[in-house]
Amino acid sequence: MVNDGELKYLHRCIELATQALELGDEPFGSVLVAADGEVLFEDRNHVASGDLTRHPEFEIARWAAANMTAQARAEATVYTSGEHCPMCSAAHGWVGLGRIVYVSSSEQLTEWLTDLGVPAPAVRALPIGEVVPNLVVDGPVPGLFEQVHALHRRFHGSS
Repeated sequence: MVNDGELKYLHRCIELATQALELGDEPFGSVLVAADGEVLFEDRNHVASGDLTRHPEFEIARWAAANMTAQARAEATVYTSGEHCPMCSAAHGWVGLGRIVYVSSSEQLTEWLTDLGVPAPAVRALPIGEVVPNLVVDGPVPGLFEQVHALHRRFHGSS
């Protein structure tokens, strides 16, 4: 369950996703938050560079592995505009990060892209729990996922 104090992190994820969109990239943004509430790392999508692995959740996993202890990683929370793809879920699990909170689900994104006529991606969308069992995951977040939906409509040329 997402509490009111966490909404600021989710709003920041949407800001980062908007920033990605404005720079010509797919609208995704993520924030890594320590157990004490300190924002440790944040990033947005960078796949327009041609490297389709440059997802913000993957960058968070890399940063966490290099800069945090195993215990600090396990106690941290990743907030993100969209549910992790299988690659990012696996990276999250491999480095031992804690809870994930996402604004919009992979299922929602798949429906949105289908409705927009966007071809299916090369990698099938899976819920995080199918990739990393027993991980605490919260989302989607009503009242916010509509904003993420609007970003994807803008990116794919449909208002």
